[in-house]
Amino acid sequence: MGFIPPAQRLLQIAFAVFAGSLLFCGCGKKESRFPEKPGETVLYGQTSRIRGLDPGISGEVSSSKAISKIYEGLLQYDYLARPYKVIPALAESMPEVSEDGLIYTFKIRKGIYFHDNPCFPDGKGRELKAADFIYSFKRVADVKNASSGFWVFNNRIKGINDFHDASKGEEPTDYGMEVEGLKALDDYTLEIALLEPYPQLLYILAMHYAFAVPHEAVEYYGREIVNHPVGTGPYELVEWRRNSRIEFYRSPKWAETGRVETYPTNGLPEQVETGLLEDAGKSIPFNDRIIQYVIDDSTTEWMMFLAGQMGSSSISPDNWDAVVMPDKSLNSSLENRNIELISSPYTAVYYLGFNWDDPIVGEVADPVQNERNRKLRQALSCAYEFDVMNQFMNNRLYPVEGPIPSPLAGELKEPSPYRFSLEKAKRLLAEAGYPDGIDQSTGRRLEINIELGSADSNTRQSTALLADMFEKIGVVLKANYNTWPAFIEKMNRRQAQTFRLAWVADYPDAENFLQLFYSKNESPGPNHSNYRNAEIDRLYEKIRVMPDTPERTELYEKMANIIVEDAPWIFQFQPMSFSVKHGWIENYVPHDYPYGMSKYWRVNPKLKKQWFESYGDNKLGMAGQTDD
Repeated sequence: MGFIPPAQRLLQIAFAVFAGSLLFCGCGKKESRFPEKPGETVLYGQTSRIRGLDPGISGEVSSSKAISKIYEGLLQYDYLARPYKVIPALAESMPEVSEDGLIYTFKIRKGIYFHDNPCFPDGKGRELKAADFIYSFKRVADVKNASSGFWVFNNRIKGINDFHDASKGEEPTDYGMEVEGLKALDDYTLEIALLEPYPQLLYILAMHYAFAVPHEAVEYYGREIVNHPVGTGPYELVEWRRNSRIEFYRSPKWAETGRVETYPTNGLPEQVETGLLEDAGKSIPFNDRIIQYVIDDSTTEWMMFLAGQMGSSSISPDNWDAVVMPDKSLNSSLENRNIELISSPYTAVYYLGFNWDDPIVGEVADPVQNERNRKLRQALSCAYEFDVMNQFMNNRLYPVEGPIPSPLAGELKEPSPYRFSLEKAKRLLAEAGYPDGIDQSTGRRLEINIELGSADSNTRQSTALLADMFEKIGVVLKANYNTWPAFIEKMNRRQAQTFRLAWVADYPDAENFLQLFYSKNESPGPNHSNYRNAEIDRLYEKIRVMPDTPERTELYEKMANIIVEDAPWIFQFQPMSFSVKHGWIENYVPHDYPYGMSKYWRVNPKLKKQWFESYGDNKLGMAGQTDD
């Protein structure tokens, strides 16, 4: 989870946090091989290119959102609760927890079935059992799967690291090997025993890494399981064309087995006032199908929205002033067309990362050179102009002073010592051995290579801004543009000097951001900077078992200050999300942990029909959409 493309679809994703699917309406009939049937409701949406649909392996946001339509875990986030909290999903109830906080006992719901699939005898999905979670957790720990999610279990569950180490050999991994901390007491009772307290475990069990995967599917499809998902969730995969679209349909297994899931019955007073509880207690999911298209062009997206072919849209920089008023309200002409402005804070940090393995910007054995490299990183941090980037993004950004975003406990309130200052940047650059950007040892201008996860216009423009910032201190920034899958592959292989990424909070705790600086989480784990600091490791191992206390918050702040001084990242910004939607999309509320939330949304056919009769324009087709 966590990682999102930093500039790829910077507006569409970072500032249109429409919980995973921006909704198209009126444009799917032509493209889909499965046309809408009379009375069928279809949620037309948008996605980034998805790498795979395997909960144990896939880690980026676009994959996680798709996975969560198909697979489920023991727990899930309450859709309407604020502050955020987790509630049972496949678990019958919240777990029993031992007094020492080391043993969690879950009762598994009976009558939950995996989707029908050829991997099962006679193609009929079998009932979910406690052992399925043990198998699924082991898959994340299996070295051969190269999961980006092992950090969620690493040194947490008794015996899981022994299994992890045993899987390193060339022989097939033995999934029959016992893991002491994972026991199926019976078919419907799962016991998880920890090495030490893990306050974030309940959040972890709501993540896709902890979703249930049947062993039959993995054995049947092998590595191709990424293309053949078999879960217990509300939707099943219809078709996936990687460069154009992905389609899901409501799982018939739910109806066949009589499974009933309902819309939340409790919410905040303001949620009641805005109609978010009108469907309280009704069966979900509301829509028969979800069709998501890959659209890389924000202009196409906006034009389709205005034509009524999209239920929602991000707001591009070119359109911002015409759409959003200075007081951040919606333009009245759009409001009169029953269009709504959606805005909310977004718990994420966008950053430029330095690879600690690189001899120029990273850590080296020679202490003198190592200090020079640190001053180079600090100099480049001082060269970064937040105000320029904020202006480019229509003043929709917040500066971040360190690795912990607002409003999490531990965020640094005081301005960073490495905020924008050309004078300080030039001084630090000279102390690093590059006066005016000239390498004293070679007489050549310093060039820094940066890897990007997209080549779209927003990525190129924002990268050009960064290059201009560095040019002011004499440093050349050379950009390498990649597809998102290729970019992630480079990160996993440590093949970048610098790179741009963002981290979306996996759960509402600053520990989730600090683990990005823990050396044992280096690539292919979430520490893609491969940052190493013994004091940070020591403090992280201390705070990771601590409950939420003022003492823990103090340690969070101490760690954040050390990280700021080491400068493994240039802390760019924290976003505010803005999007617009048509009134026919109901039950939508922004959520920082949006995985699986599309099951609550409803397309109102009557309101949609009325809108098209008044304002619709069907002249635009699916511009730019092609098959693989």
